[in-house]
Amino acid sequence: MNIYEQYRSKLRTPDEAVQAVKSGDWVDYTATLSYPALLDEALARRKDGLRDVKIRGNLIFGPIHVVECDPEREHFIYNSWHCSAYERKLCDKGLCNYIPMVFRNVVPYYRHFLTVNVAMMCVTPMDKHGYFNLSTATGVGRGILEKADVVILEVNENLPRVYGGFDEVIHISDVDYIVEGTHQPLRQFPVAQATEEDIKIAEIIVPYIPSGATLQLGIGAMPNVVGTLLAESDLKDLGMHTELCGDAYYELFKAGKLTNAQKTIHRHKGMTGIIIGSQKLYEWVDQNPGIVAAPLEYINAPETIGRLDNMISINSCISMDLYGQVCAESAELRHISGTGGQLDYLTGAAMSAGGKAFVCMTSSFKDKNGVRKSRILPHFRGDIVTDPRSQAYYLVTEYGAVNLTGRSTWERAELLIAIAHPDFREELISAAEKQKIWRKSNKR
Repeated sequence: MNIYEQYRSKLRTPDEAVQAVKSGDWVDYTATLSYPALLDEALARRKDGLRDVKIRGNLIFGPIHVVECDPEREHFIYNSWHCSAYERKLCDKGLCNYIPMVFRNVVPYYRHFLTVNVAMMCVTPMDKHGYFNLSTATGVGRGILEKADVVILEVNENLPRVYGGFDEVIHISDVDYIVEGTHQPLRQFPVAQATEEDIKIAEIIVPYIPSGATLQLGIGAMPNVVGTLLAESDLKDLGMHTELCGDAYYELFKAGKLTNAQKTIHRHKGMTGIIIGSQKLYEWVDQNPGIVAAPLEYINAPETIGRLDNMISINSCISMDLYGQVCAESAELRHISGTGGQLDYLTGAAMSAGGKAFVCMTSSFKDKNGVRKSRILPHFRGDIVTDPRSQAYYLVTEYGAVNLTGRSTWERAELLIAIAHPDFREELISAAEKQKIWRKSNKR
C-alpha cells in the first residue's frame, strides 16, 4: 500500500479508536498542545466499561474529560509530569498525582522503566512523504510513542509544523490508528502582567547579560520582563536554547536581538523542546528554519547546555531557605508545578564558559487574608527542594542578586537576609542565630 492507502486503512472515529484501551491499562496523553481532546472525550464516554485506567499527561490545560467525569477515580487515575494551573487545581481536589522527575529524564524513564499500553497524541496533518510532525511537544513525544503498544494519532489542523533536529516526526507505518475532527483554536497564554517587583528583578539581572549570550527564559511574568528589557537594550546577537519557547523569544526576534549568530553550537538556530504562547508565536515557529525542536533529553542535558558559551539561565521559584535550598514546585506540601528543567539549566549554565544561572522570586507575598509573608524562610517545613543547596548559584529578589557559590552557611545566611524583605530581616537573623549559622560580626 502507498502512504495514502495506509492512512485510509488506519482511519477511525474517536469512539472506534479508544476501543484499544482496556481496564488496567496505562494510557499516555503526551504534553501541552498535543493533548488529544477528541480521543479524551471518547474515552470518557467509555467510563462505565472501564476500571483502573491510569493516564499520564504533562502541562495539559484542560478540561480533561476522563478526570471531570470520574470524581471518585474508580475508572480513570490521572497523573502529571508537570502541573499546569488547571492540573494544580485537580491536585488540590485529589484528582491528579504528580510524578517527580527531572525533565531531561522523562523519555529515558519511559524507555527503561515504564509501561505504555496506548499513547494518544495530536499531530499535524500527514505530509506527502507519510510523516506527521510532533509540533509543539517534540521534546517528549517520539520517545513516548515508541514505547507504546498501540499508537493513536489525532490530527489537529491548527498545530504549527516545527522543524526538528531529530525525533520531530513519526511515519504512517509506525501508527496504529488515526483520528480526524474539528478542533478549537490552539490555547493561547497571554503574558502575565508584570509587577513592580518583577520589573526591578529584571532590571537587576539584565546588566549581567553580555551580547552574544544564549538565553533560557523560564515560565512567568518576570522572565518575560527580562525579554522585554533585552529587546530595548543595546545588546545584540542573542541566542535561544530553552526547554520552553514562549513569546519573549518572539519579541526579541522582532527587535532584531535574537539572531543565534554567536552560539557555539547550533549556530543560527534557536533550539527548544516545547512551545507555548500566543497565536503570533505559533505562526512564527511554523515552518521556520530558524527554530528547531528536539527531544528534551538532548536539549536539557547539562553537557549540551554547558557547550554553549555565555549561557544565561533565568528561572522563577516559590521560596528559598537560609541554607540556599530552592523550592519551585510546592507551597509547603501543596503541589504547585514541578521540577521541570530548572535543575537541568542550573547545572548546565554553571558548566558554561561565562555562563550564569539565576533563580528569582519576589521577596514576599500576601496570603489570601492579606498578610504579608516572607519567601525567604529560616528552613523548609515540607517544601519540596527543587535545587539543592550544593548547587545554589545566583539568587535574586527585588532587593538584589547574590551568588552563593562556595559560600559557607553563615555567609549564605548573611547574603540571603540582605535580599529579604526589610520587614522580615530581624526575624530571619534571630532564626539564623538559633540555627547556629549567624556570626556575631555579621552585618545586621
